Amino acid sequence: MASTDPTSEAIQRVLFIASAVHIYNIPPLTSNKGYTASQWTTENNKRQIFTARLRIIETAIPFPDGSGESLSSDIFLEDPSTGELFAKAPYTDARAVEAAVDSSRFFAVRVVGDGGMKATLGIGFEDRGEAIDFGICLQECRKVLGMEPEGKGKGAAAVEKEAPKKDYGLKEGQTIKVDIGRRERRKVDDEDSSFGGSGGGDSAAMFSIKPLPPPPPYGFGSGALPLLAPPPSASEVRKEKRRSRGVEEMTAKDLGFDDGEFGEFQ
Repeated sequence: MASTDPTSEAIQRVLFIASAVHIYNIPPLTSNKGYTASQWTTENNKRQIFTARLRIIETAIPFPDGSGESLSSDIFLEDPSTGELFAKAPYTDARAVEAAVDSSRFFAVRVVGDGGMKATLGIGFEDRGEAIDFGICLQECRKVLGMEPEGKGKGAAAVEKEAPKKDYGLKEGQTIKVDIGRRERRKVDDEDSSFGGSGGGDSAAMFSIKPLPPPPPYGFGSGALPLLAPPPSASEVRKEKRRSRGVEEMTAKDLGFDDGEFGEFQ
C-alpha cells in the first residue's frame, strides 16, 4: 500500500501491520541483561494499558535536485477503532526496539511524544509468527537505513565509492620464475642417511632404511632348506622286507603267466 502526500511529495509505504498488540507500562531498566517480559505480565496484567494497532511505515522524500531521496522508518501505535495516534517510535537507532530476554513475543519500544519527550513502552504479540515477522521487518529497515554493513548505501543519498580492484594478472612480456629448490634436495640425497650420520638433512634422509633383498628360491642357495626325497611306495617296502629275509622277488612271467598287450593277464 502506498500513499503520496501532495504537499511535501513524500511517498509512504506500509512495511508491516499487526491489528492487535498489547501495550504495557514497563518499569525502568535496572540491569544490563535487558528487559524481562515476566515483570510486565504479572500482577493480573495491571501494567497493561490497552490493545493497539501497530504499523511500520517507510517515508521517502525526494531531493529537490532529483539526485536521490531521504528514507526514514517509524513505528506507529494507533487506536484500532478510530486510527488515532497513541504513540510514535522513530526507528533511527537499532536500540529503539529491544527484544525481551525471556520471550520472543515481547519487545521494549522507545517512543517519542510531543516536545521530544521520550518513554519506553512494552509491546506484546498474541501470535508468535507476527512477532517473528516484526523482527524481520526491523532487520530489513536497518539494512535500508544503513544501520548494518549489508545495507550501506542502499536508498541513501550518499553512495560510497567502491574501492578499485587490484589487477594481479601478468602484463605483456612479464614472466614468473619459480625456484623449486633442486639444489637443496640434491644436498640432502648426498648426505649420510644412516643412523648417527653427521649430516644436517631432514629426518626422512637421516633415518631412511634400505629394503632387504628377497630370499633365494626354495631349495637353492646357502642356508636354504634341502629337498627331501619322497617316501617309498608300499611295493618297495615289501621288496625291502623280502630281501632282508633272503627271498628273491619273482615276476609274473617267471611264475608262468603271460602278460597281455595292455598289461592284463591272459
